[in-house]
Amino acid sequence: MKDIKIAENIKYIGVDDKTIDLFENQYILKNGMSYNSYLILDDKIVIMDTVDKRKTDEWLNNLENALNGKKPDYLVISHLEPDHSGSIGAVLKKYPEMKIISNEKVFAFLPQFIDLDEIYKKKNLNSKEKISDKNQEDNNNEKPEALKWLEDKKVVVKEGDTINIGRHTLQFIMAPMVHWPEVMMTYEQTEKILFSADAFGKFGTLDTGEPWIDEARRYFINIVGKYGIQVQSVLKKAANLDIKTICALHGPILKENLGYYINLYDTWSKYEPEEDGILVVCGSLHGNTFEVAQKFAKDLEAKGNTVKLVDIARTPVPDVVADAFKYSKMCIACATYNMSIFPAMYNFLHLLVEKNYQNRKIGIIENGSWAPNAANVIKGMLANQKKLEILEPVVTIRTKLNKESEVKMKELEDVFTK
Repeated sequence: MKDIKIAENIKYIGVDDKTIDLFENQYILKNGMSYNSYLILDDKIVIMDTVDKRKTDEWLNNLENALNGKKPDYLVISHLEPDHSGSIGAVLKKYPEMKIISNEKVFAFLPQFIDLDEIYKKKNLNSKEKISDKNQEDNNNEKPEALKWLEDKKVVVKEGDTINIGRHTLQFIMAPMVHWPEVMMTYEQTEKILFSADAFGKFGTLDTGEPWIDEARRYFINIVGKYGIQVQSVLKKAANLDIKTICALHGPILKENLGYYINLYDTWSKYEPEEDGILVVCGSLHGNTFEVAQKFAKDLEAKGNTVKLVDIARTPVPDVVADAFKYSKMCIACATYNMSIFPAMYNFLHLLVEKNYQNRKIGIIENGSWAPNAANVIKGMLANQKKLEILEPVVTIRTKLNKESEVKMKELEDVFTK
């Protein structure tokens, strides 16, 4: 276990997963993933979240070592996604007297994420009925014994509630849809620590030597990006707290220059550009469209613009989505394909729309040897996005640049540079 200093009586007990290649089975992990968990040692001992089932045994060992013979009084559940709830069942088996602190939505969903009946029977609590036996429950008009056991463990909190555990006091902040409906954060008032759930997290293990921003942006835009309004709501609550440390469920513990991280979250969740620049995204079948996109990008750079060119067929789509949110402008250069658009480009635009892409300027370069139609499809896919300006002219290429299309492309370059 990593020796990470948080506070005198607050310990890091999380784990790194260096073998996982995809997060949520879709986002490529270049440097694995951390599953963060914390332990507060006080008159009452509190575990702050568990970890993915992939790392249950290692996490339980970290917990036992940190407890040093003591037993936990409470488990705080911030978020039920399996990468954080995967070890709840195991820790309940190990410490059956422990209470659970969370909100009503967590408790409503919890039986979906743990085998409560199996946990109950494992501790020899003499249950003879299955909690899934709905007919028996209805007939008896009573809850099965395992659910009664869970009821007795519940400590239900709501917005602004506090629990004193000795020298430390926990204050609870509801954060629905950041990024699941049951999410909450916990503010520890004495050490001024915000246990922020998935907010301020990033891809990568804790020993990954890389800047926070790129993998945090990719994580935020793809995982949380759809819920900008809800993130703004939580940021307003956080503005009233004196925060000295942010402990997220993924990524490093943040202690210095917190305004930097909070301001980026504010920018991302408002769908504002992080940088004045142009992302050129190309979908090319036989290379002709890519040659045009390369020329366009070089010409824009020569005019003093910050430009990034990506081949959508060779770059993971979620990475390009994150870049689209980073820059203020985007040019889509795309071949017509079956009277639609290049499939990888279609996937990119679909995900971009899903993440609420908005407040940008867009240029379009279409290619089609006999029936160019990419521009119409692209405009249609982006038609309902807020504050998107389609720049004119739309450039139409017929296989390769000619004098007429080159003039139009120069006009579009000038519009981008204004």
